[in-house]
Amino acid sequence: MKRACVIINPIAGAGRVRTINACESLARDTLARHGFETTVRVTVGPDDARRFADEALGSNAELVVAWGGDGTVNGAASALANTKIPLGIVLGGSGNGLGRDLGLPHHPAAALAVAADGATRAIDACELGGSLFFNVAGIGLDARIAARLASPDARRGLLGYIKATLAELPGYKPNQYSIEISAAGEEPSTFATSALFIALANSRQWGNGAQIAPMARLDDGLVDVVVVQPQSGLQIASRVPALFRGSLDERPGLVMRRGSEVRIQAERPMSFHVDGEPRRGGERLEARVHPRALLVKVRPG
Repeated sequence: MKRACVIINPIAGAGRVRTINACESLARDTLARHGFETTVRVTVGPDDARRFADEALGSNAELVVAWGGDGTVNGAASALANTKIPLGIVLGGSGNGLGRDLGLPHHPAAALAVAADGATRAIDACELGGSLFFNVAGIGLDARIAARLASPDARRGLLGYIKATLAELPGYKPNQYSIEISAAGEEPSTFATSALFIALANSRQWGNGAQIAPMARLDDGLVDVVVVQPQSGLQIASRVPALFRGSLDERPGLVMRRGSEVRIQAERPMSFHVDGEPRRGGERLEARVHPRALLVKVRPG
């Protein structure tokens, strides 16, 4: 019998309450019908998903499933990158950016069935400041918001994100950046800008249906760089409909570029996040793409 490991984050998502016994039973029963003997691991800390996925690799598991949000997926995927073991995803977070962009089902039983018997797709892994990400990373205000949402008592979901943004935006002082973007066969381009935040997108989705980089593709070997320059709250609000329609484009206050390597220099140390997980960096950060480094399970066809 094949071996699988399912990693569950019990507090991911807007409700942040999960009946673990029911989740374990669903995972074991669903995967058993597809020929898997399943070990279930439940996270209690931010590093557990990666550790559990590492241990699954060591025990010769043939499938690892992350049941949680983008942070849980990031931990498991970081362990599985550059291996032949695929990652299944059960959407259990508040935003579920990567799972949404992959078109995975929202119902856990259906998502587990896809993990067990779906097609295998190779997607890019991106790296920022030495940490891998698979959905979206961010620098500046975006990272401050991610740090606020990482608090154990933070409200999750779209309303939680809006609340955190409104709390951080009034007092936030934009940093000044020099950004160099390069791609194979092209001359690097460099520009200087002040920015509220810089998003580096492997997928289109921030989460909750918001598409920060509508032209991003998970397997094109490129990372989309979206620079939101200082502007009024009214200007930001005016872009929200386009964000959810997937029609955001470059215009005054918004710079959109694409490359395989990005170097960012700032006047002061930068906070950043990878798939919503907060990090601290120095005055220089480098990003690069590892093409098709992660195998994920998706719907057939």
